[in-house]
Amino acid sequence: MELEEQYRVLRKQTKWAELFFYQKTDVLYQLTFKFTKEYLMKHGDRTVDQMVQAARSGKQNIVEGAEDGKTSMEMEIKLLNAARGSVHELREDYEDYLKTRHLSLWDEQHPRWEKMQQYCKTHNLWKDYEPLIQKMNAEELANTALTLCHMVDKMMTSYQKKLEKEFVTEGGIRERMTAARLGYRTNQQQEIAQLKQQLELANQRIAELEAENQRLKAR
Repeated sequence: MELEEQYRVLRKQTKWAELFFYQKTDVLYQLTFKFTKEYLMKHGDRTVDQMVQAARSGKQNIVEGAEDGKTSMEMEIKLLNAARGSVHELREDYEDYLKTRHLSLWDEQHPRWEKMQQYCKTHNLWKDYEPLIQKMNAEELANTALTLCHMVDKMMTSYQKKLEKEFVTEGGIRERMTAARLGYRTNQQQEIAQLKQQLELANQRIAELEAENQRLKAR
């Protein structure tokens, strides 16, 4: 094992663009931008900026958390929690929109609920949604967004628990620095002990050869 790998202090950075819940938050942002422009902005609704910012914050906090997580897992967990908070806020706004407009909030009883759930579960990229969203009305868009909000929250909760377990077992950067220093010192001591042992064996062999040489001369 190479020294830099064996005594790594910084965590390997999470590839945030490959996280499915990040990809879904990107879809949420794009969808929300279109939704607010189409159904709220022209009516002068003040929740436009609030919804777009919440959608953006959910996405950006995941990115910042992954970046900061290289040195601070604690900060990554906090930023992921902030991202979840933004998604919760966005979810509330979509629910309020449906309620105040007397539109349907789809549940298990709705004929299109199961198909929508399956699609959102298996598709993560905006390119998968964009062609469909162009044809959706306000109720369909809002329910799609709500489904994504629920899925993102569930996925992020599981990911946070994984990080928390890792933090408990491995510690933060201070613990990793201490472990790296101790590990390096222990390795140095072991190497010194091995070199001493090799030197003793070499000296012993030299003594044996010198003794053998003296016996040969005495003949």
